[in-house]
Amino acid sequence: MILGGLKFAQTSQNLAWRLQMNQLSADVLVVGGGTGGTAAAIQAARTGANTILVSELPWLGGMLTAEGVAAPDGNELLAWQTGLWGAYLRSLQQRQPNGLDHGWVSFFTYDPKLGAEIFADWVAALPNLRWIIQQTPLEVLRQANQITGVRFADFTVQAQITIDGTELGDLLPLGNIPHRWGWEWRSQWSEPSAPLAETPLTRTYPVQVPTWVVMLRDFGNGAIAPEIPPAPTWNPELFAGAWTGYDPLQFLNYGRLPGDRLMINWPQRGNDYGEGIERLVGTPQARSQFLQESLWHSQNFACYLQCQLGRRYGLAQDAFPEQAPGGGAFALQPYYRESRRLVGLTTIIEQDILPMPGAQVAKLPVNEQGEITAIALGNYPNDHHYPSGDIPLQPKSIRWGGRWTGTPFTLPYSALIPAEVDGFLVCEKNISVSHIANGATRLQPLVLGIGQAAGMAAALCVKHRCQPRDLPVRTLQSALLSDPIAPAAIVPLFNLLPDHPDWLTWQHYYLDHPQAYPLDGTCADLAPPSISCLPPDSPFLQVFTGTFDRLEAQNYGFSLDNGDSPPETVGDRWQLVTLDPSVNQQLQACQTGQRLKLQGWANHSGRWIRVHALV
Repeated sequence: MILGGLKFAQTSQNLAWRLQMNQLSADVLVVGGGTGGTAAAIQAARTGANTILVSELPWLGGMLTAEGVAAPDGNELLAWQTGLWGAYLRSLQQRQPNGLDHGWVSFFTYDPKLGAEIFADWVAALPNLRWIIQQTPLEVLRQANQITGVRFADFTVQAQITIDGTELGDLLPLGNIPHRWGWEWRSQWSEPSAPLAETPLTRTYPVQVPTWVVMLRDFGNGAIAPEIPPAPTWNPELFAGAWTGYDPLQFLNYGRLPGDRLMINWPQRGNDYGEGIERLVGTPQARSQFLQESLWHSQNFACYLQCQLGRRYGLAQDAFPEQAPGGGAFALQPYYRESRRLVGLTTIIEQDILPMPGAQVAKLPVNEQGEITAIALGNYPNDHHYPSGDIPLQPKSIRWGGRWTGTPFTLPYSALIPAEVDGFLVCEKNISVSHIANGATRLQPLVLGIGQAAGMAAALCVKHRCQPRDLPVRTLQSALLSDPIAPAAIVPLFNLLPDHPDWLTWQHYYLDHPQAYPLDGTCADLAPPSISCLPPDSPFLQVFTGTFDRLEAQNYGFSLDNGDSPPETVGDRWQLVTLDPSVNQQLQACQTGQRLKLQGWANHSGRWIRVHALV
């Protein structure tokens, strides 16, 4: 059976089922096959729960695949590459023949089809997980304060635990579950970046705007790509100055993928779209109209780029399924940055994601009993998207490994649980979070972690016959840390790599001793960390020799010479960066003029060498 360009085995126990049955039952029902929903369903099934996953699209993975953002942000350091996020990266590294170093917006860019295949393979390996496609929820079933299932067009699913993994939190209004949409003023939670009152921007854009990703292809010098037609809303003035501050090639290399593809997800006078965005939570007709306009806007941006930069650039018609809206060059749906947001037992606010004074880490969430309640970690800098311009936000970045990265923070389990409703969890951008803090919690690796935690919690609730609010958080944390396939870190420590022999010991130590958590996020008593999770004979590693130049703290230049350096890099000046704590420590000790020989990966778009080891 072929769906969306991917081949799926069709068996009585496998995936992609189009069912005519009227009544189904499961331990766990996950609605939505996006980043969080996919992770939740896989983890729930791996933990032993009979699980049904219902998705609207034929590709799983959401932001990482069907929405085209094949250049994920955040959780890039080796210490944060754990859980399903780490497993996903390792699978990509194994499957993509020419590595992941292509664009400069991310350390990991890849063919989105590969990502969809990985998730489909993981689902196919689980006989207790049924995946049903092309269905959207119509009704949430509820008895008093307990959610008992969901009705779709062709069938109804009864479940002990229902998880909302939809892109826009669609189960929340259907189930009459309290939720938020839009801004909160500073008076509500004293968030330092929240506005004092309504402004023209907050009136026009109640939430962050989505982007309909389009994939271009560089056909090469002298090529004449098929012409990209303008959409009915064509207005080239909207895009004037899109790459101001960048030369055209640097701009295009932002999201360069393998196979000369170019991911276009550009915020500066680009294809972000938010006019009348409240229609996303209006009637189905209003939502459909907004989506059509968003798709046209992206088509017009692609047309503008071709007009300005030449016909060597055209649509990559084979990037997505041909039946995708707009054809195979456009993602299956927009990249949603914000949705309806649950009113949960706890609401994550800006202060929860910012580093403590004088620290490189945020405080760990602690409940009234003094227990750490963290279940997922992220580190992305707070980032908001509005077509009229960004808003000022409190900084949460540091220089580390020769580059800028975000300070780490963790999310509490209680932000996944409704304040009053039972039998229900959330696992996407619909967690209980403020509008301001959503700018850091919405990123793909963290949402994978949220989904993994929600799926694990749901399976444990079934096992222990309890409601999500009654599940001891330590039970959930221990299960995540000890998962036999994809153990997930709970406490962020820059120098504690997932393959360190004492990784589990130190994770439990800080859960038991929250007062000992170091302000610099570094475990001082840790034995020297191992180097990299990749084997040293990785086919993508190269050897470079040259002269080191310390430009400033955590900013390193490198001039390559003939030595062992690849011929195409000799004579060039590069930046040295690393994701590895031991290499970070070594680079800090290097002096200007020092000759170095190192192993790493050259990223020609970003003009950096990601250092694996000094040799």
